[in-house]
Amino acid sequence: MTSLVGHDAQAQTLLAAASSGRMHHGWILSGPRGIGKASFARAMAMRLLADAAGPKIEGEGLDVPESHPIRRLIEASAHPDYAELAPLEKDGVTARNISVDQVRGLQRLIQSAPSLSSRRIVVIDSADDLERGAANALLKTLEEPPADMIFLLVSHAPGRLLPTIRSRCRTMRFDPLSDSAMATVLRREDESLSGPELDALLRAGEGSPGRALRYAGLDLAGLEKSLLAIAADGDPGNRERLRLAKALAGKAAKPRYEAFLERAPAFIAQAARTRHGPALGSALDHWEAARHLAGGAVILSLDPASVVFELGGHVAALAEAAT
Repeated sequence: MTSLVGHDAQAQTLLAAASSGRMHHGWILSGPRGIGKASFARAMAMRLLADAAGPKIEGEGLDVPESHPIRRLIEASAHPDYAELAPLEKDGVTARNISVDQVRGLQRLIQSAPSLSSRRIVVIDSADDLERGAANALLKTLEEPPADMIFLLVSHAPGRLLPTIRSRCRTMRFDPLSDSAMATVLRREDESLSGPELDALLRAGEGSPGRALRYAGLDLAGLEKSLLAIAADGDPGNRERLRLAKALAGKAAKPRYEAFLERAPAFIAQAARTRHGPALGSALDHWEAARHLAGGAVILSLDPASVVFELGGHVAALAEAAT
């Protein structure tokens, strides 16, 4: 679970609005994936409902004691004044969208009076996943919101939402986390992280703990060490590329292989940011080729060893372009 570290300012803004009695009914929580927007929305909903039920919790953070009855009800999916919409999962497969029927299912909550306090809250994770009909159904409620009802809409790409939904909500921006905040989250998730592995996860995450944690336990530092070695001198004799291809070709290495498919193009892109002129153009060409190859490797069932070796070739070209 992505931590709330680094989102104190947003928490204080919403808590202050709630305390003033002027809390807007609709909020779009926008920003990159994996930085904790959904976790923030759930924690905010829990804190607002706990405060509204009384007595008010002291402090500016969003922590609600584990023994608090409101927390226990929400975690048991039994709070009558709270609802959460997300793509449904069936037989281990998650739907692509939030359906119109799910939005219509909010009518019970919308039409009834609050049960445990003066508030009702709906979290939508994410609003980007709303079907067209579902978005239109939500819009009708946002246009005429019931009193004391709050919608927290998580969005990774708010520009894709209906303009009418955006116009009826206030947008709160969540930026990527700093390295220090990232390190706090990652160490809390895995206290055994070594220095090199933590540094590798920080680079891979680029301010997104959720993205970084996808690589946890895969020796990302080892993969980056190989990429750096190949980029440094172009890997004359192909020794490092052959070693890496062999290491990632086995069935047991599939998670590391898939991590490599993501990291190799990203490594080239990060190198490109430091270059200019012809060197930049060359790096971008190799990034595009690497991205295309990596993107189709699993779908097309390409031979892993061949893919790793070819991706290594695009990384090796960075050495030649730098000279």
